[in-house]
Amino acid sequence: MTRTRIQTDAAPAALGPYSQGIAAGELVFCSGQIGRDPATNEMPEGFEAQVERAIRNIGGVLDAAGLGFGDVVKTTLFLTDISRFGEVNEIYARFFGDPPPARSTIGVAALPGGATFEIEAIAVGSAGRQS
Repeated sequence: MTRTRIQTDAAPAALGPYSQGIAAGELVFCSGQIGRDPATNEMPEGFEAQVERAIRNIGGVLDAAGLGFGDVVKTTLFLTDISRFGEVNEIYARFFGDPPPARSTIGVAALPGGATFEIEAIAVGSAGRQS
C-alpha cells in the first residue's frame, strides 16, 4: 500500500519528524493538532479559542486530502483540564455532524507549546488528493 504525505499551510507545520497527515488507501490519518494559528504560529488566548483553532487546523489537513469533517470516522481528544469536557462538546458539535465520529477523550498533564487541547482524526474517503 502506498502512503502519501498530506501537507498544507492551513495547519501549523510539523514541529518534529512527523507528517501533518498520511493517506493510506482510503484512510487519512491526521496528526494531533493544537490551537496554534498557522498564519502567525501563535497560540490564541483562552481555552475555547484554542479548541476551535485546533479543530480548524484538523479541517485544513482534511481539506488538503480532499476530505471534510463528514468523512471523519474517529477522533481522539486530549485535554489538560478534563473538567472542561462540556465546553469542548459544545464547540466540537459545531464542526462534526450527525452521526458524529467515534471518539475518545483523554485527560493529560501537559501538551506541547503550553496547549490546553489537542485533537487527532482518522477519516475515510478518496484519500491522498492534494489541493
